[in-house]
Amino acid sequence: MFRGIHSATLDAKGRMALPARSREAVHLASAGKVVVTIDMRESCLLLYPLPEWEVVQRKLEALSNINPQARLLQRLLIGHATDLELDAAGRLLLPAMLRDYAELDKKLVLVGQGNKVEIWSEKHWQEGMDSWLLEGAEALNGTGNDLSGLSV
Repeated sequence: MFRGIHSATLDAKGRMALPARSREAVHLASAGKVVVTIDMRESCLLLYPLPEWEVVQRKLEALSNINPQARLLQRLLIGHATDLELDAAGRLLLPAMLRDYAELDKKLVLVGQGNKVEIWSEKHWQEGMDSWLLEGAEALNGTGNDLSGLSV
């Protein structure tokens, strides 16, 4: 559903406009209703069309809350999950707590990840890209990786 990298901007009120292609996909999948939550491993946000989020939430809720890692996942991902709806102009008002978590400023990068979109500050995205490209090149040069059947 979502792929590619797009630039976006955050206005003074904390609103972000989705690119036209992503906006169309959200309207088709969920009539403009989305859920935004934090990414636990990175300083970014995750945007899901509501039906996609409901699948993720059911999986999280099915985990045993006796397991400390499962409980942490539930607490952070479901706890930060915020229901939002695109306005008439195709914008989302991102809550201050989520913007602060991801350190979002005016320039954003949106990264399609199939069923969701990652929302990054341009600064964090560029720092990550520099690191990932270096790590990726080193990892792919190593032996014993499990990508032997992958053809791109």
